[in-house]
Amino acid sequence: MSGGAKKSGVAARPTGPARHGTVIKTTGTACVVRTDAGEAVACQVKGSFRLRGLRTTNPVAVGDGVTLREAAQAGQPAYITAVDDRRNCIVRRASNLSKQSQVLAANLDQAALIYTIARPLTTTTFADRFLAAAEAYGVPVVIVFNKTDDLQTDEERNQLSYLQALYREVGYETVALSALSGEGVDRLAQLLRGRTTLLAGHSGVGKSTLLNRLVPGADARTAQVSDAHGTGTHTTTHSQLYELPEGGALIDIPGVKGFGSFEIAPEEVSHYFRDIFALSADCRFGNCTHTHEPGCAVLEALEAHRLAPSRYASYLSMMADFDEDKYRPAY
Repeated sequence: MSGGAKKSGVAARPTGPARHGTVIKTTGTACVVRTDAGEAVACQVKGSFRLRGLRTTNPVAVGDGVTLREAAQAGQPAYITAVDDRRNCIVRRASNLSKQSQVLAANLDQAALIYTIARPLTTTTFADRFLAAAEAYGVPVVIVFNKTDDLQTDEERNQLSYLQALYREVGYETVALSALSGEGVDRLAQLLRGRTTLLAGHSGVGKSTLLNRLVPGADARTAQVSDAHGTGTHTTTHSQLYELPEGGALIDIPGVKGFGSFEIAPEEVSHYFRDIFALSADCRFGNCTHTHEPGCAVLEALEAHRLAPSRYASYLSMMADFDEDKYRPAY
């Protein structure tokens, strides 16, 4: 966004000339801003701005356009005093019982969900929750099936083929590749060119390996997946934007364990499942929850094997977030 964009933040007491830029790295309350003039400036979020009532753990995210002012004392970090209105963002609930959200990144052209069939396992529930959140906030998604070189059984290879076909039928672009060997990476690179893309997925799915292949010199840390638990370890500890050599950028974030929905009403959940929403047009009742109602086109499709059971199970898991015994978002 330009420096003249509308600001949603609260300005602090001016201590120097205001400058505009884009957040390219965040580590908690500290971050790095690349100014419109191209200078990288270490910044902190002004305390009063951080506590202005936002229900989020991080009012500033990588990709945000911001206004900054120099600190009164020389040698101190500059302060971010305002944040531009966001074009879009990806948001998740910070934890299962939290009343706060976490903004993963802002002002995206798309997200790349890195999915592995095994070592570690990415569940369809996690993937579908991510897709629903991206749909809710207007962010297109490419599903990237990584570690194709590590598929060890026919069952794993068949699962890859099935999931690719499933998500393509739903309407998502999919790419199968090996970040380690480089096979298939060129096709993904074409989809990334000229776009700002969030890399998301569990720890251990190969985001850092993929980043290192796409951005020479990124030097992102990598680690082995645990043999005992089949899970990855957190090698990325902060969020950072990396420029792609042929245009565009990648935003790398720490691995995400779960993806709780936030600021989505129960009656809206089906709107963010493309297949379920399309089927719901034929439901008898306009307020159908697709769980028990007579004349429910979604349940009929499920019974007739025209809706994937995994997609319906993911829908039910998100609806369960609104149970009385669990946290209900405030609006």
